[in-house]
Amino acid sequence: MTFQNTLGNKVTFSGIGLHTGKTITLTLRPAEAGTGIVFHRVDVSPSVSIEAKAANVVSTRLSTTIGNAQATVSTIEHLMAALYGCGIDNAHVDINGPEVPIMDGSAAPFVAAIEKAGAKGCGKPRKYLVVKKPVSVVEGDKKITIIPSRTYKISFDMEFAHRAVRSQFRSMQFSREIFTEEYAAARTFGFLAEVEMLKAHGLALGGSLENAVVIGEEGVLNEEGLRYTDEFVRHKILDSVGDMSLAGYRLIGHVKSTKSGHDLNHKLVTELLRRPDCYTLEEFTQQPANAPFLPMPELATVAA
Repeated sequence: MTFQNTLGNKVTFSGIGLHTGKTITLTLRPAEAGTGIVFHRVDVSPSVSIEAKAANVVSTRLSTTIGNAQATVSTIEHLMAALYGCGIDNAHVDINGPEVPIMDGSAAPFVAAIEKAGAKGCGKPRKYLVVKKPVSVVEGDKKITIIPSRTYKISFDMEFAHRAVRSQFRSMQFSREIFTEEYAAARTFGFLAEVEMLKAHGLALGGSLENAVVIGEEGVLNEEGLRYTDEFVRHKILDSVGDMSLAGYRLIGHVKSTKSGHDLNHKLVTELLRRPDCYTLEEFTQQPANAPFLPMPELATVAA
C-alpha cells in the first residue's frame, strides 16, 4: 500500500503577502491521517478553520482563495503545490493573516523547509483519484482538460503578446523529484503596466523584484534574469499542481492546459468532482522502496 504522510516536525515561515503587503507568519504542524490540509486563521477570535478543498474556494482573482463566512486565506497555491510535491497529505496550517506569504515568488522556500522537517507515515493508505473519462472546461481561446493516463502529468501551452514571453510549452511527468528539482523554483511573474495598475487599486502591495519576475516593455526587469529560459510556463505548471491538489486526492490523469489560470483550474476540479462517472477512487497495492511518494500501476478500487 502507499500510505498517507504528514510532517515529521512543525515548521514556521514569515514573509510579506503579495497582495496585502502585510508581514504574515505561518506554521505547518503534523496532522493525523484523513485530516487533509487545513488552514487555521489564528489572528481572529475564536480561530477559524478552513479545509483546503475545491468546495471552499471563494475567489480565483489573481490567486486562489479559500474561505467561509468568518474568514479567508488567499494565495495558497504555491504552498499547496509544495505540500503536494513533497508528498504531504495531512497538515495543519496556522496563519496570522489573510494571505500566505509570497516568499521569493516560488514554491522553493516551502519545499526546502518541508524537506528539512521530513515526512512521517500516518499508517493509513492513500486514495488516488483516477480519471476514467475526459473532462474539459472551455472559455473562448482558453481550455483545460483532464484525460485518462497511467500517471499524473501536466502539459501547459501559454501565449502572450509580448516579445519577452510569447509562446511557451512544457509537459511535466509528475514525481516528487521532478517537481522539487525542476519546477518548485519557478517564480510568479507579471507585466509592469499591470503591476502598477494593481497597486493603484490596492492590490499587489507586497509585490517587488524580490518576489516576482516583472516584465517591462523591453523585457525582464530583474537584474539576475530568469532562473530558466521557460520559467513562465514552469510557474504555470507549479500553480496547476497547487490548484489541482484541491481535489483532495492524489491524481492519476493528464491535465492539458491552453492559456489556463487559477479560474479554469478551479472550474476543472469542480467539474471533475461533480461527475463521479468520470473517475474512480483507488488505492495502490505496491510501493517502490526507493521512491516513497511515487505510485505503482497495480490498483485496488475502494469505496469513496
